[in-house]
Amino acid sequence: MKKVVIGVVGNDVHVVANRLIDISLNQRGFEVFNLGVNTYLEEFIDAAIETRADVVLISSLNGEAEGWSRDLPLLKSKYKLHDALFVIGGNLAVGEATSEEIIPKFKSYGFDLVFHQVDLNEGLDVLEEML
Repeated sequence: MKKVVIGVVGNDVHVVANRLIDISLNQRGFEVFNLGVNTYLEEFIDAAIETRADVVLISSLNGEAEGWSRDLPLLKSKYKLHDALFVIGGNLAVGEATSEEIIPKFKSYGFDLVFHQVDLNEGLDVLEEML
């Protein structure tokens, strides 16, 4: 069973979306460790280490994930988290932005999969294929 740490990054309080992700992952057979909302990047890292997670799935709906995620390459390197798959999804921009603009930016921050305004089940299908 694959282990996945999930939560909503930064000052984002979108509980409903987080709960839907949790339910969907459980239904697909993942062991889910849900950090909830208002989660700092360092908390995701700590949980990934503690649980030996295969996946860290970070969500954001208020569009402010970029500011909370820029230190990911530093933290992944510092804690040697190169085996875990890092995924981010939701509404990843404030204002108008296209996936073509957003995806490369978040990949440069160390995310392996980036889903900007993608249907949850479509994103989870891609995640399962990648695993």
